Amino acid sequence: MTHSPNSFDWDDLKYLLAVAREGSTLAAGRALGVDQSTVQRRLAELERRVGQSLVQRQPTGYRLTERGQEMLPFAEAVERSVLAFERQLRSLGTETAGVIRLTCPEPIVNRIMKAGLLDRFHALHPTLHVQFVMSDKYVDIGQGDADVALRSGDPGDDELVGRKIADSVWAVYASRAYVERNGQPASVDELARHALVGFDDTMAKHRIAQWLCKVAPDAPLAARSSSVLGLVYSVKAGVGVGPLPLSIGDAEPDLVRVLEPVADLRRIWRLLTTRELRRTPRVSAFFDFIISEIEALRPILTG
Repeated sequence: MTHSPNSFDWDDLKYLLAVAREGSTLAAGRALGVDQSTVQRRLAELERRVGQSLVQRQPTGYRLTERGQEMLPFAEAVERSVLAFERQLRSLGTETAGVIRLTCPEPIVNRIMKAGLLDRFHALHPTLHVQFVMSDKYVDIGQGDADVALRSGDPGDDELVGRKIADSVWAVYASRAYVERNGQPASVDELARHALVGFDDTMAKHRIAQWLCKVAPDAPLAARSSSVLGLVYSVKAGVGVGPLPLSIGDAEPDLVRVLEPVADLRRIWRLLTTRELRRTPRVSAFFDFIISEIEALRPILTG
């Protein structure tokens, strides 16, 4: 296959975007699952075909040149189009066949299954199958990592559309054994005097992590976790006091609600997807089913 002097491989745009987002060829390689030399080689090939430098190396990493900055929005537009094309390919088929990848926090999965929600969905759509993508972090639907999300908090993406399902309410809990040994905080102001359980740095943007930093900025954490289940296990073990969703904390007989629901931690549970996916038969069928089952889903999310 021959190329005109100014043509290039569309795939090389991935490397330009990764360097722009990650700030180095090493980090870009990790994000793309390739080695650093591959990133450098593909960037060099893109620059050769474009005929101008697109990135420049600095002591703190890589930055886009002026020409690279000009090309960035066009590269992002290509990426969005390719992802939309890939999603459409996955959606091809009949109205009654396919897989719906549902992302939600891990603790919710057990409650959904026990409630028989998916059994009712599969009875209506026997050739549609729900695949869970479990994560306490926001899985990127726009990037094709899932099809539908049950998510508490802000949507995080202007391209997402959805429906409010319920309120996400959190309170502060401790184990009965912890309370017997250490007492319990009488107010939020007293949290700093207790051993605390919270998220690790991978969840630094989560509202729980930000709230603990606000109300007890100098208090060291007795345990850190990257998941809500990790918080639950740590609090149950008596390691310390920590915020938990009411749907989980109130269901644990070994836990005591030491502070009532915190207004700053209240968010909205939403069912979300992209505009494009909302129009596909398989996602539309699941979305419409969940909306019809809101009354059954609400206690699953809120306790």
